[in-house]
Amino acid sequence: MIVRSSEDMVEFTLSAKKIQNTNSVRDNFLKTMPRIAGVNIPENKRIEISLTYIYGIGRALGKKILKETNIDLNKRAKDLTPKEINDLKEIIEKKHKIEGDLRRQVMINIKRLKDIGAWRGIRHIKGLPARGQRTKTNTRTVRGNVRKTMGSGRKPPAMPT
Repeated sequence: MIVRSSEDMVEFTLSAKKIQNTNSVRDNFLKTMPRIAGVNIPENKRIEISLTYIYGIGRALGKKILKETNIDLNKRAKDLTPKEINDLKEIIEKKHKIEGDLRRQVMINIKRLKDIGAWRGIRHIKGLPARGQRTKTNTRTVRGNVRKTMGSGRKPPAMPT
C-alpha cells in the first residue's frame, strides 16, 4: 500500500485498530463460551443454571455434578477455568446419559410400548396424553376440536335441513 499523506496514514491506522478490536471481541467470544457435550453453555448465567441447557441435566443433577467437581454454584460460566470445564466435561460424558444417547433411548422406549400394544403406546400412537390427564376440556388442539371462544364444552347439535 502506498501512503500519500499523513491524513491517509491516520485513516489507515484507525481502520486497522477497528479491525483489531473486532478480532479481539470475536476471540474473546470464542474463548469464553464453554462447550460441553456439543452444547454452547450461556456464559453470563450461573453455572448451576447453564448446565440445564444440556438435554438430560436438570437443576438437581446439575447441583450434584457441581458438588462432585467442587465448583461454586454461583460462579458464572464465563469465569470457569479450563481445568474446571474439563472436569465438568469428563464427569458429564462418562457418568451420565445426555443429549443424543438419551433422546435415542426415550424413542426406543416409546417404540417398545407401541409394539407391545401397551395403553401408553396406544396413547402415543393416537397423539393423546399418556399419563392419565383429562381430555374432555384439555388437549383440544390434539383432538382437532379447536374453539375460538369458551362454550359449554359441547359442540352445538347439527341443524336439520
